[in-house]
Formats: sequence, structure tokens, C-alpha cells
Amino acid sequence: MKTIATLTAATLLASPAFAESHVTGDAEAGGEAFNRQCVACHVVENAEGEILAGRKVRTGPNLYGVVNRALGTAEGFKYGKSMIEAGDEGGLTWTEENFVGYVQDPTPWLREALDDKRARGKMAFKVKDADDATNIYAYLASIGPEMMMEEAAEEEAPAASN
Repeated sequence: MKTIATLTAATLLASPAFAESHVTGDAEAGGEAFNRQCVACHVVENAEGEILAGRKVRTGPNLYGVVNRALGTAEGFKYGKSMIEAGDEGGLTWTEENFVGYVQDPTPWLREALDDKRARGKMAFKVKDADDATNIYAYLASIGPEMMMEEAAEEEAPAASN
């Protein structure tokens, strides 16, 4: 009985974290959408300086590791006050829902999220199609640090069993 209670508690505690990190989009379609809509302003560059997507631009922040990262916290990018407030004081992270809402209409999304009619986002571009936005999030998740670590572990696993 004690084991069942422990397992139930562990499941309940883990489920919000899983729900927040769940990705529903099509990463391949997201890669295509990213290359059509995002590369003019964004790059996906890992810690080693390898460009995984986009071009070396500095208009928008580096999107490497954006999935579940706090808003307004990418190193080396100067965010607007509202974005920093959303991450620092608001505790918002780039969940799929937040990402999709923001990229479809940045300033109104920030105003609603912060409950501040004067909040402003610096991103002027809008991803018009919700499916594209969801797929872009899936693509960024697929090339993020968590996925890269999982792939490296999978590659090393067969070598370790030899």
C-alpha cells in the first residue's frame, strides 16, 4: 500500500513537468517554417558556436535551448523591459502554449500575460499560421540541448555494450 501511495505521489508530481515539456508539432515541417520565417532575425547556435539553423544574425535572440527557458533570458541579447518582466517577475517560460501565442502576436500576448496594457514586445514579425508556430516550437525542441544530449547518449550506448 505504501508503494502504491509513493508511486501515485511521484506520478502526480511529475505530470505537470511532463505536460509543460510536451511537444505536439511536426519538427520537420517546423524546420521548413523556421527557414521561411525566422532565419532573417534568429539563429540557433549551440554553446560550441556551431550554427544548427539560421544565419549568424543578431536581430533576435539565439533560439538554442529556448524550450522551457524563462522568457527574456538568452545570453547576449538585450531584451525589452516587458519580456524581462515576464520571465523574471512573471515566472513565464517558453512552453509550447506560450511560444505559439507569442510568435503569433507578440505585443498583445505580452500585454495579456503581464496584465499590463502598456507592455510591448520588440518582435514585429507574426507567424500567421498556428500550425507553423507549433511546428517551429517542435523543431526548436528537436535541435535543443536536451535532444542533442539524448542523441549522443543513444550513439554511445551501442559502443558501450561491445
